[in-house]
Amino acid sequence: MYFISSFDYTGDEMKITNKKLKNWVQKMATLCQPDRLVWLNGSNQEKRRLETEAVKSGELVKLNEKKWPGSFYHRSHFLDVARTESLTFICTKSQEEAGPTNNWMAPSQAYAKARPYFQGAMKKRAMYVLPFSMGLVNSPFAKIGVQLTDSLYVALNMRIMTHLGEAALKKLGPEGDFTKCLHSKANLDEKKRLILHFPEDNTIWSVGSGYGGNALLGKKCMALRIASFMGEKEGWMAEHMLIVGIEDPKGRITYLAAAFPSACGKTNLAMLIPPEIFRKKGYKIWTVGDDIAWLRIGKDGSLYAQNPETGIFGVVPGTNNKTNPHAVATMRKNTIFTNVLLTKDRSVWWEGVKGPAPQEGISWKGEPWRPGLTDEKGIPILGAHPNSRFTAPLIQCPSFSKHYFDTKGVPISALIFGARHASLSPLVYEARDWEHGVYVGASMSSERTAAQVGKLGEVRRDPMAMLPFCGYNMAAYFQHWLDIGKGLKKPPRIFHVNWFRKDPQGRFLWPGFGENIRVLLWMLDRLNNRVPAKEIPIGLIPNKTDMNLTGLNMSDEQWDALFQLNREEWLKDLNNQKEFFATFGRGLPEEILGQQEKLLQKLK
Repeated sequence: MYFISSFDYTGDEMKITNKKLKNWVQKMATLCQPDRLVWLNGSNQEKRRLETEAVKSGELVKLNEKKWPGSFYHRSHFLDVARTESLTFICTKSQEEAGPTNNWMAPSQAYAKARPYFQGAMKKRAMYVLPFSMGLVNSPFAKIGVQLTDSLYVALNMRIMTHLGEAALKKLGPEGDFTKCLHSKANLDEKKRLILHFPEDNTIWSVGSGYGGNALLGKKCMALRIASFMGEKEGWMAEHMLIVGIEDPKGRITYLAAAFPSACGKTNLAMLIPPEIFRKKGYKIWTVGDDIAWLRIGKDGSLYAQNPETGIFGVVPGTNNKTNPHAVATMRKNTIFTNVLLTKDRSVWWEGVKGPAPQEGISWKGEPWRPGLTDEKGIPILGAHPNSRFTAPLIQCPSFSKHYFDTKGVPISALIFGARHASLSPLVYEARDWEHGVYVGASMSSERTAAQVGKLGEVRRDPMAMLPFCGYNMAAYFQHWLDIGKGLKKPPRIFHVNWFRKDPQGRFLWPGFGENIRVLLWMLDRLNNRVPAKEIPIGLIPNKTDMNLTGLNMSDEQWDALFQLNREEWLKDLNNQKEFFATFGRGLPEEILGQQEKLLQKLK
């Protein structure tokens, strides 16, 4: 057995009563060969010690305390700046279990391929042992994980993003099961990089990357890919959804959960600030979660949601006091910035932030930078990477909801699916029922933007915004949605929104941002049966007189353009849908095909 020279329990020694955990940690230490083990207990004293250690090693830079109190800067390897979907695998015994939308590798092959990459990868390093809970520790939502990592950056980010520490160990107890999360930066060789999920073993192995989406294994890896697999077996759902509460002037709060693909306004909706005309009336938006929702059927037959995370891992470029003031306020302290520009006075800057650019700085690549710098082709050199990030405690968000701490979750009255279409989808429409709503989510698509890989304007199908994150066959995932609906006494209504409709000149028809509350309030009116709706082939849309448009000066022509239905374009999209759904073969639920046929007949 490999001998470890030091077992560091940081502060008061924790009682490790779970034999399965002890044996697993020893086995993985024997594989990775760290110089010492450091068990994290989640204390503030420990946090300060880890930060000091990270600054000393160069893994973090302490930022200007006056400008960014309690905050740090990190620069990752220039070839390790985003999730690597091509190297992300679902490792189930049968390929059918993983489905056609996931990369698949047999578990035996995956372990055999990754094991040499982990062999001795932590020599002359510490192995940090991170016991954590996704979901409130004292709630029925809680799932325990333990991550092993050789990255202080990962350890400190996981402190922000999860319920980390001794409480998770106590919840685990001597006999409890946990998600086994093994991570090593190794030598950051992209040719030896793998992100492997073993749902049947409740295990995640990630090697060769230090980037958040690949390395913070409690987030997308556990809270979505592994959790979605768990949820299908146990009768609950793990979804790529924000959770918000809308408070009306009488103090009543209605909760919504919403799924949006990349670049479709998800973070802005999670932290929406109503325009002054609505704030004066007493409307407020409360943020329960910005990225992931776990949903369960409550004892009363309603759907309840909890945010399993404790922090925000958000994209920085383009974030400013106009686009998202609450995000700016959230990151003002106790934040870890990744791959932004570092200025001479140890401050940070990024493209799209308010104010002039600094005269000089160090770019995300670690190179000297100044405004106007271009490469040999004349293309501007960015100071911050387009996918640069901030990690901050959710509780710092000005709109943070105290009901985040409700152990049974918050009751969900509506689910929203979002998309980015220049002309296909109207501003908003409502599904006729749960089955129709599941079809709306399953057929979600968005047009690629300049910030995404692929041809500009190309349609990318992304069911429920879960295409990269579903840990099993999506055909079974759709069936699970349908089955959940059958177990609900009062299923949430389902809506679809598109903030990005354009006129023939390419100008946005809807102002978006805070004005989106007008659409949310129409949804509330529909939930309370206060207004009728107009039926069109794809669903139910609002009448202009039933949406509060005060102050927008919107003409009838503009309104009609927001809701115009181009039948030829929808028929073309139906063909695209059919091609996508055909990849699932006979496993696709008949209800999905039935809804598709109904839409075809209505369009004809």
